[in-house]
Amino acid sequence: MTNDVKMITLGCRLNAYESEVMAKHARDAGLRDAVIINTCAVTNEAVRQGRQTIRRAVREHKGSKIIVTGCAAQIEPKNYANMDGVSHVLGNAEKMAAESFILKKKSPTSVVPTSVINVSDIMKARTADKSRAGGLIERARAIVQIQNGCDHRCTFCIIPFGRGNSRSVPAQEVVRRIAALTAQGFNEIVLTGVDISSWGDDLPGKPLLGNLVARILKSVPDLPRLRLSSIDSAEVDHELFNLFATEERLTPYLHLSLQHGDNMILKRMKRRHSREDAILLCERLRRVRPDISFGADIIAGFPTETAEMFENSIRLVKQCGLAWLHVFPYSARQGTPAAKMPQVGGAVIKERAKRLREAGNKTRNAFLKSRAYGHDLALIEKGNLARLADFSPVQLPQHNVPAGQLRSVRITGYGDGKLLGELV
Repeated sequence: MTNDVKMITLGCRLNAYESEVMAKHARDAGLRDAVIINTCAVTNEAVRQGRQTIRRAVREHKGSKIIVTGCAAQIEPKNYANMDGVSHVLGNAEKMAAESFILKKKSPTSVVPTSVINVSDIMKARTADKSRAGGLIERARAIVQIQNGCDHRCTFCIIPFGRGNSRSVPAQEVVRRIAALTAQGFNEIVLTGVDISSWGDDLPGKPLLGNLVARILKSVPDLPRLRLSSIDSAEVDHELFNLFATEERLTPYLHLSLQHGDNMILKRMKRRHSREDAILLCERLRRVRPDISFGADIIAGFPTETAEMFENSIRLVKQCGLAWLHVFPYSARQGTPAAKMPQVGGAVIKERAKRLREAGNKTRNAFLKSRAYGHDLALIEKGNLARLADFSPVQLPQHNVPAGQLRSVRITGYGDGKLLGELV
């Protein structure tokens, strides 16, 4: 049994932010002896790990209330309510509401949730709660959620059914929160969401993401760094492109949701860009911002992927110069169209994922070599790590500079996927 509220967070950064909100709501409501598990549903493997985590929590925290929430709970609430030891299931909308954690007394010494299942139809959600403009406070930076949900239906993805349709936090709320965080001393803010490229589609006038970024930079002139999280390469609007070209405070780094390098596979995924679109975007951005770096998500072994199709992904890594690669071995997610397509063998998927990582390592090392030597400004992270604006990690000697500070560094070399440097 735990005397306080224990949070267990699986999956994405949004879950991490939302866990912070839930923990505060639970403690404000006086909840004790409880474990809240924020699940992920992105793949069948993520679901398996979530259920394993729940069973472990039941064993290790006997007598505690086990509350399950997150995307997996939203999609299949009854399955989780039927698990031994689970006392309450909260939907993704309900977990952000303070009243969901107000408990009813069962006896003078124990409490129970108001209902076993508290999950609404997430597809009916039309607005983003203003609390979503809050920030996840990390030691070095703050994460601000500007959007939730997704209007697209990629054939491999179940997340829209866990998160609902796209809902945007109004610009004034985002600016207000970022101004407050900047006043607290944060030197870097990261904008995040399920599909931040779609920010504004549901707001009056349908403003684009570039408009929001411009408003933030203009309204919060003391903010040194503004960073974007993963973005859809099909939706880099004209104003956002120009900001990368002209605004130094917008960090020269983009993590692109590319998913594959073959046009036929991209069509079968129902993506909205071609490999040529991705290459052209990277080339155009490098021309106007030579110091920019790129990361990307790439899936290995998507259904029907042939050897030649896979080689197109390998070639894309080099052609786009993807220095920070996230490789995902394809894992079928029950309930998605891709799960019904002809599957690639597990051993082949594993080998292709390995080759993609190797290609990414080569690109990263080439990029780090180009950044080695000279001086730059780095944000101090935990331990002896710091990070440049272009996302390059810098290994520093032992120091006592607090996390979150911007300091000048001299780059002395590179190795093991990082730059080497020293404070100056």
